[in-house]
Amino acid sequence: MSTTVAATPLTQHRNLVTEIPGPRSQEKLARKKQYVADGVGTTLPVFIEAAGGGVLLDADGNTLIDLGSGIAVTTVGNAAPEVVSRVQEQVAAFTHTCFMVTPYDGYVDVAAALAELTPGDPSVMAKKSALFNSGAEAVENAVKIARVATGKDAVVVFDHAYHGRTNLTMAMTAKNMPYKNGFGPFAAEIYRVPMSYPFRETEGVKGADAAARAIDQIEKQVGAANLACVVIEPILGEGGFVVPADGFLPALAAWCRDNGVLFVADEIQSGFCRTGDWFACDHEGVVPDLITTAKGIAGGLPLAAVTGRAEVMDAVHAGGLGGTYGGNPVACAAALGAIEAMRSHDLPARARAVEAIIRRRLEAIAADHPTIGDIRGRGAMMAIELVKPGTLDPDAARAAAVAAYCHTNGVVVLTCGTWGNVFRFLPPLSIGDDLLEEAFDVVAEAFAATA
Repeated sequence: MSTTVAATPLTQHRNLVTEIPGPRSQEKLARKKQYVADGVGTTLPVFIEAAGGGVLLDADGNTLIDLGSGIAVTTVGNAAPEVVSRVQEQVAAFTHTCFMVTPYDGYVDVAAALAELTPGDPSVMAKKSALFNSGAEAVENAVKIARVATGKDAVVVFDHAYHGRTNLTMAMTAKNMPYKNGFGPFAAEIYRVPMSYPFRETEGVKGADAAARAIDQIEKQVGAANLACVVIEPILGEGGFVVPADGFLPALAAWCRDNGVLFVADEIQSGFCRTGDWFACDHEGVVPDLITTAKGIAGGLPLAAVTGRAEVMDAVHAGGLGGTYGGNPVACAAALGAIEAMRSHDLPARARAVEAIIRRRLEAIAADHPTIGDIRGRGAMMAIELVKPGTLDPDAARAAAVAAYCHTNGVVVLTCGTWGNVFRFLPPLSIGDDLLEEAFDVVAEAFAATA
């Protein structure tokens, strides 16, 4: 695939020339079955040959509308010019030296950008970063740093959380299937407490009340004297795009600050303009001690980071953090290009504009389909939760049927949630309004067709 094709928008509409999946994709799926482990599943069985501007071109010539962004990764697009040019230049210079052996500017440049962009005024709060390959690595290393910095072992996480697929992050993840089933035993000293989940709360429960409930369990079951850190997604990702009630995060952060516990924000899915701010914590002015980032940071290349208060980050002995590929020069170049695109195109504002379109369309669909029990999210991180009308009973079967209709009609949608009954909408911020409207025409058709 040439960079020229990928870096410019494809035909800006949905066009199906074969059924989904088409014959060439089916041939390729047979080859996948032969050589790729069955445990590596796929949501939509088409093979992609080019992508850009919210459109995916498959092996059979179908163009599909992308409402998933590779699970919140291609926020700036699948091959943003700012990313492509910097990656090409870096690949031509060198692909690898290992930063722990011989360092290079790109790694330091990314760390400097993170110090500026992440929550907390860098003029009053010195920040440092360590770079890794994946979100799970970032979370695991944040826990390592917190344990060394505090001299304590326990970690608190929340209901419906997702933090990764390593042994430690599986222990921190709430959902059993498919992430944990059969893979134990898991790491110890992980404690789970209730999340603020407004749709499923008793009406009138405020964020501060939900935080008090969680803190009560922490104090009774763990104790601040044993607790290294509280790790939370400011907006749940795989757990259902749950936005906690206002006041929940600030109350938790304040309790952590008052009790010598580190507050760790997992912004791997919500970070880098996705929610209409640079980070979801910005919505309520919460400044975490440590923040983990990945996904949208590098425009599709593997990069992750832990960023935090300098004195916390420096608690670990020299050599205690790192990895052969962590902060590799090509991914760092991509990140610098992605950040350039986010700034130059004001992608936080674009995310807010995307939210206005998606929310309007979802509200119109919900008016005709009471199975949509909740519309939630921020920016280009929006979701609907499907329930059996008049109840809170999850309707995963309807979600599966709607998703199948969308897929066969050329719109990539993703489900999530503990019960598999939530749709998450994560379009790239390079998508045009007309294409977004077209995608939600199909979503509306899907609900009508499966009623």
